[in-house]
Amino acid sequence: MSRIGKKAVELPSGVTASVSGQTIEVKGPKGTRHFTATDDVSLSVEGSSVSVTPRGLSKRARQQWGMARSMIANLVTGVTVGFKKELEIQGVGYRATMQGNTLKLALGYSHDVDFAVPAGVTITSPKNTEIVIEGIDQQLVGQVAANIREWRAPEPYKGKGIRYKGEYVFRKEGKKK
Repeated sequence: MSRIGKKAVELPSGVTASVSGQTIEVKGPKGTRHFTATDDVSLSVEGSSVSVTPRGLSKRARQQWGMARSMIANLVTGVTVGFKKELEIQGVGYRATMQGNTLKLALGYSHDVDFAVPAGVTITSPKNTEIVIEGIDQQLVGQVAANIREWRAPEPYKGKGIRYKGEYVFRKEGKKK
């Protein structure tokens, strides 16, 4: 029995959900998102909540039950509050600036890195050592943050690079003489 799948997803005021076949569409103040569930589960909207039930007792049906419920909860969170990832840059001369729809990163290379902002995501740089990524799609926000971090991941000796805000980087001791 899925503990997550048993719980119904409550729809806050201003959010509507509609089911057509195996696809659920959630509309809210920040936008519209949809999710297509597998045939192992059935979706239903009762009043101001969405419930997911398995269509059998197979292992796959039970797995999809909890996963589908989590995906729908993330849709609701995305269209109401949205998702946000914060990155911080550490290193002498490392900085980020927004120029139009492009994030310019100075990361110690011989050239600046130009990162084109994909649709569905907004990137801001409140300070030249901070990057804030926001959007309604959790997967896209996380992927964009990972792609930016990939340009210069934090290294263990000096700690220089792009890291998630609050991320702990294990530091190593240098060579001994």
